Amino acid sequence: MYKLKNLHKDYPLYETKHFNDIREMVENAAKDYPERVALSYRVTPKDEEAVRVTFPEARDRIRDLGTGMIDAGCRDAHVALIGEASYNWVCTYYGLMAVGAVVVPIDKELPPDDILGIMDKAECTHIFYSPVAEEKIAAIRDRLSYMKQFICFDEPTIPGASKLSDMVARGAELYAGGDNSYYETEIDPDRMATIVFTSGTTGKGKGVMLSQRNICSNMQEGMYNFHVEGKTMFVLPPHHTFGSTVNFVGHYALGVEVYISSGTRYLLNELKAEKPNHLVLVPLFVETLYKRIWQTAEKSGKADILKKAIKLSNGMRKVGVDLRKKLFKDVLSAFGGNLEMIICGGAALNQEMIDVFEAMGIVILNGYGITECSPLISCNRNQYRKTGSVGIPQHGSEVKIANPDENGEGEICYKGSNVMLGYYKEPEATAAVIDEDGFFHTGDWGKLDDEGWIYITGRLKNIIILANGKNVYPEEIEYEIRNVPGVSEVVVYAGESKNEKREIIVAEIFPDEEEIEKRGITDVKAYFAAEVKKINDRMPPYKTVGHIKIRKEEFVKNTSRKITRFNIDKSID
Repeated sequence: MYKLKNLHKDYPLYETKHFNDIREMVENAAKDYPERVALSYRVTPKDEEAVRVTFPEARDRIRDLGTGMIDAGCRDAHVALIGEASYNWVCTYYGLMAVGAVVVPIDKELPPDDILGIMDKAECTHIFYSPVAEEKIAAIRDRLSYMKQFICFDEPTIPGASKLSDMVARGAELYAGGDNSYYETEIDPDRMATIVFTSGTTGKGKGVMLSQRNICSNMQEGMYNFHVEGKTMFVLPPHHTFGSTVNFVGHYALGVEVYISSGTRYLLNELKAEKPNHLVLVPLFVETLYKRIWQTAEKSGKADILKKAIKLSNGMRKVGVDLRKKLFKDVLSAFGGNLEMIICGGAALNQEMIDVFEAMGIVILNGYGITECSPLISCNRNQYRKTGSVGIPQHGSEVKIANPDENGEGEICYKGSNVMLGYYKEPEATAAVIDEDGFFHTGDWGKLDDEGWIYITGRLKNIIILANGKNVYPEEIEYEIRNVPGVSEVVVYAGESKNEKREIIVAEIFPDEEEIEKRGITDVKAYFAAEVKKINDRMPPYKTVGHIKIRKEEFVKNTSRKITRFNIDKSID
């Protein structure tokens, strides 16, 4: 077991902010940063200028909205929140937390019946929603007889629904008239504050119960480990705890401007316009930016020059000379010119990408989190990073490896103030993952080094256990295959050969058509078979891929952009 005490004797902790609940965070930020912009956004993606809201302005709107929420009976209620990331979404999330409601953030991409199922299970009595979700809500309106109130972020079309701005106006009127219920509402930081339904990649998700202490302490302790400043851009789904906790709690508390993106299709244009200092992304977004760099270089005929510049940059940095801003000015300007860091989590990230970005002047802090831990567990540090590691655990936490094998690998178990209260209405499922000592069993397989840094080997549910008792981690093989030119996506799993009636390791590949065409490859399966054979030659015999399967369309993913492995057809021709 490793208990975090001293991160590194030569690398002190960063400053953090202390607050017990979201309302206190909002009030503190307004007091500490009266002139700074808190949140910015474009009303429409084509707007040249963004709307910029200061911390005091945001505080006033959240207070007025919260007062209106109390008047509408939201205090102590279970409240659904559905929509894309927006200023209204953020103010509603903060407001509900600030008045003691239980927020149930729901993915707007889910089909109507799934949305209904979540609201039924979470016992929601109020719903706040964006117009983009209105059609789905209208489709299940007749089955929501228990819903007391529908509040739309804009002009509603559902009969009986009201408008968010009217609730804000009502709250402002009440507050101006002496109603101080917003501030008088007592907040118990240890009480359930939100139910987050995991999207899951291996089956049906569960309702994760988090308290305000879980969320707030996650950022208080986590921000000791890494430093952020200036401006960031929010591009992740808001119902996802990675973005909502790190951006809308951690960054907000530290006085960092959060620009709310209009959507992924506008990302590159907004990067140029807003010039963020850092981003919080999942690997899919990093991979998209990486591919765009090389596609642009190929089209301009400068790919070889770029490769030489990377080699030169790495060589000069070894002797203490940093030429990155000059050598990669054109590349960096495509991201706004100020981007220096990307905090990445949610899945494994190719080390080659991390190395290339750093060679160009953009540091990637690879991290590790899970919804049940609010979500941050660990992260690399700004000036102290280890290749292949997902970083050092957050301050004040404990990590142990359960039942380690001869290599020190086993299930990663975590204990800290950010560990969930449990799964909503699923005590048996809760007991199965939180042991008697309070450690949450993550389901991830990995190891610790002598400084307590975490290395993830694979996902416990994905491990292939062969007939000879050997364990194969699909992620290890996928990492190798993903580096093969022409691979867009790959999943490795155990299949069964119908002819030979034996278990076999399968690599199912979705090709990158543009790369395949550029290389003049006509027999795609033969090409990948030859490339995978090279990988097999480097692997122990029991880890070798025995069958290549080519997909005609990309893998099905959840809304966190993770491949849903449980619905893959594993039959072999």
